[in-house]
Amino acid sequence: MLENNFILKVRKFALDNSEKDDIHGFLHVERVLNLCLQIGKRLNANLFILEIAVLLHDIGRKNRSKTTSIKNHAELSAEMAFNFLDSCDLKLSKKDFDNIIHCIRSHSFSNNSNPQTLEAKILSDADKLDALGAIGLYRTIGFTIKNKGNLNDLIKHLREKIIKLKDTLLLDISRKIARKRHEIVLDFYKQIKNEADLD
Repeated sequence: MLENNFILKVRKFALDNSEKDDIHGFLHVERVLNLCLQIGKRLNANLFILEIAVLLHDIGRKNRSKTTSIKNHAELSAEMAFNFLDSCDLKLSKKDFDNIIHCIRSHSFSNNSNPQTLEAKILSDADKLDALGAIGLYRTIGFTIKNKGNLNDLIKHLREKIIKLKDTLLLDISRKIARKRHEIVLDFYKQIKNEADLD
């Protein structure tokens, strides 16, 4: 019961500190959470720790957009999560507390922190899986437009980041989920690149 109440508290804090868009907003967090729980159940992960980490993994993005910080959003999210969790009355062991912060810090594609725990690997993979497939394409196009990018920027982002994501996945189960999603992205990339070259 205490765990459920705490998850509700974490969820509210995460929702209040999420970006209000479809790219990295709370709908993204919920999709990543569903993937994490699906994978975590099959791998006997600590679902309580995993759920807290997932809910808090992108809270630094909203804060970062308000400042001129050059810190990776995962670092900012980890700092905010540390302060939030430290102020709560839930008695987490140091190991669990550290694991949550590590999961958040190491989930980012562009942050130089490698996931070491099972829960961190699951979050890292699930976050990348949400950048693949049809939803991933929708998010990539939205991200490009939000950042005032053009068609060439979209193609470059697909080539330099999104298409490479499947090769960065850490778990076999994640790689299986990624296969079909990667093919959707690859087909789109080839087609849009081909059409762009015709102009």
